[in-house]
Amino acid sequence: MGLETLILIALLGVSVSMRPWRLLRGSGSALLTPLFASLTLLPWLWALPRMHAMPLALQLSGACAVTLMLGWPLAVPVLVLVGLLSAIITPAPVAEIVAQIVWFGLVPSTLSLGLGVGLRRWFGERPFLYILGRGFLGTVLCTFAGASLALWMGHDIAHTATALGLVGRWLLAWGDGFMTGMLTAIFVAFKPQWLATWSDRLYLRQR
Repeated sequence: MGLETLILIALLGVSVSMRPWRLLRGSGSALLTPLFASLTLLPWLWALPRMHAMPLALQLSGACAVTLMLGWPLAVPVLVLVGLLSAIITPAPVAEIVAQIVWFGLVPSTLSLGLGVGLRRWFGERPFLYILGRGFLGTVLCTFAGASLALWMGHDIAHTATALGLVGRWLLAWGDGFMTGMLTAIFVAFKPQWLATWSDRLYLRQR
């Protein structure tokens, strides 16, 4: 738990130092809708593994979707709140909640940020890469990486061998990818103001 606590404090500290609440001012007030939607829906998805007994817990992250909608600085405190709210829905030991926040929230979110920076630097601002690279395939890779690190850190899945757990996490990561990719495509087409990481000026060359 020590390492996970340090990761949580460090990422939250960097996020808060960037004053992410400024994104909600003026035209950024459109982000209030995805913000409240995240705080309403995600705690239930995060609480789901503790609400039923199955060999492989149905854990959907949604962290990459939140990052695309709110931007990384604002996504970090939101994901921490999501973890705390999920603990209210289904109580669990503090160590378990911290591990869930870090490995299924903050780590995929931070990896998604790095992936987005890399895609823009290497390939430029292309709508196809934004939707497919960041929204779909990027979510699969970042979510699976976070889940794999959780297993590597000793958070094994109950009644499941580690190798089988990796296969299960890989399949569940695709569920996250389809969900995030679908939302990204819909929002780009109909609600671009709900995506803090999207810009018509950059991706569509509009002035």
